[in-house]
Amino acid sequence: MMAKLEDFTEVISDYLDKGLVLIVADLLSLITVSSCLIIKVPQINTICTNKSSKGISVAGLCLELFSYTVMMSYNYSNDYAFLSYMEYPILLLQEYVLIYFVFKYQDILGRKTQIIAGLYVITCTLIYLKIFPIVILTFLVPFCTPIGATSKILQLITILRTKDARSVSRTTWALSAFTNMILESSYICLLDIKRDIIVDLHKRVKFSNVYIVNTVKD
Repeated sequence: MMAKLEDFTEVISDYLDKGLVLIVADLLSLITVSSCLIIKVPQINTICTNKSSKGISVAGLCLELFSYTVMMSYNYSNDYAFLSYMEYPILLLQEYVLIYFVFKYQDILGRKTQIIAGLYVITCTLIYLKIFPIVILTFLVPFCTPIGATSKILQLITILRTKDARSVSRTTWALSAFTNMILESSYICLLDIKRDIIVDLHKRVKFSNVYIVNTVKD
């Protein structure tokens, strides 16, 4: 029992040695993933309850789908740790359900939509088999953030145009804003870590140069 307690204490101690900034970044990441588990559920529930998706931007949803797909595909294709991008598969599953109900209640589940969905499935299959060129994904990744922001703008425009926000879930929007804020905080934490590493390397290089100069002089 004491040995297990000592091992647990050692694990905690090693984790705390990572530094406050990295611990905060891990905590923010955990909060983000937790929020993503239910972020689209209130919106889906609102549409199903009202049996209407009026006021929901189809273009905005498609842009969100594109952004989530690219980000997950890029991380998967580069063999990154699953935990580092776990929120994207969760978001995608919810996005598929949301898009289905929006398309259903806007009566746009026609042949054209089915063809586009088929092409999407084929593309995802190529990515899963790692046949899809990763250079294309690398090119698309920087556009995901502005595309995500554009999807929110399109949603606002749709609400103003239709003058109907009954199908829009305030809870989902609040969770989305909260998650974006957390992601921004995580990004700042990572920048701080990167800056500290660069400063430390700079000091080491400077020390090495001074040592070499002094050695040569001697």
